[in-house]
Amino acid sequence: MLVVLLPGLLVSILISIISQFLAIYIPNLGAALIAILLGMIVGNTILTHPRLNPGTQFSEKRLLEFAIVLNGLTLDFQMMKGIGFMGLLFVFLQMTFTIIVAILLGKLFKFTKVFSLLMAAGNAVCGTAAIGTVSPVLDANSKEKGMAITTVNVVGTVLMMILPVISLLLYNNETIASSALIGGVVQSVGQVVASAKLINDDVVNLATVFKLIRVLMIAVVAIVFGRLNLEEGKGLFSETKQKDNSQSAVKIKIPWFIIGFLLLFIIRSLNILPADAIVTTKSISTQFEVTALAAIGMRVNFKDIVKEGPKVMLYGSFIGVLQVVMAISLIAFLF
Repeated sequence: MLVVLLPGLLVSILISIISQFLAIYIPNLGAALIAILLGMIVGNTILTHPRLNPGTQFSEKRLLEFAIVLNGLTLDFQMMKGIGFMGLLFVFLQMTFTIIVAILLGKLFKFTKVFSLLMAAGNAVCGTAAIGTVSPVLDANSKEKGMAITTVNVVGTVLMMILPVISLLLYNNETIASSALIGGVVQSVGQVVASAKLINDDVVNLATVFKLIRVLMIAVVAIVFGRLNLEEGKGLFSETKQKDNSQSAVKIKIPWFIIGFLLLFIIRSLNILPADAIVTTKSISTQFEVTALAAIGMRVNFKDIVKEGPKVMLYGSFIGVLQVVMAISLIAFLF
């Protein structure tokens, strides 16, 4: 089995290493986006042999699941106190609005329910990790997953660079408002940190807390999405067709990696782990995630990008713009 997985797995790891090296010199793009772009380039040109498929499939699925579990160590209950009740309310309303907007716009653009929900999770929660979490729950295919991750990462990169400017113009970089704007809108944790770093370290710390609250909600979102009716032409909250008991059980089963994420979150909150262990775990998680992204990129067909890319990017851009408008409105009302 390992021999079968090895070619695609090694290529994915190599691309991830190259991506992290390039990210040192192109920090505005980040290793995640570089990995998926490099994966798409080589996967559609020089590395198209079918022997790579088992390894890339393993990387995109299992390694991303392991990364999600390990991310549970990035959040604890003490961190949540920094934003207060209004901060929690802001995150809840912002996430709810983003999910609704993604679903409605997806319907307007005539995308499938599965793809719309992937975009909803990626934008509302935590980018790649959220898409990876809900993908098995929604039975999303590689094309849908790859397109969603690519779009969310590109839009997130643009927002990462624009939001500090908006923060300066609207809030004069005031800590709470700036942190809520960046932590409540930008897609990935890395992008949040990079964006907040353009302001100051206080915003980095508080924006990260806002963001990690969104990360914590990944389990709730996955469970809710798993209970939706994904049949086209039917309402999301309508009853699904009756299936046999085994199929129904699978449908409502909580994915193992969500349980693992929550367990590590609890362990982190108990403050029983040394700081070095948490740092090491985060490094491993990042490596797994970037490797998975490289594999996902390799499994995306350029023909699909050419066919649907412009419409997908327009869809993602609309979601991003409306997220920013909603966040600014909520900040004015709540803080």
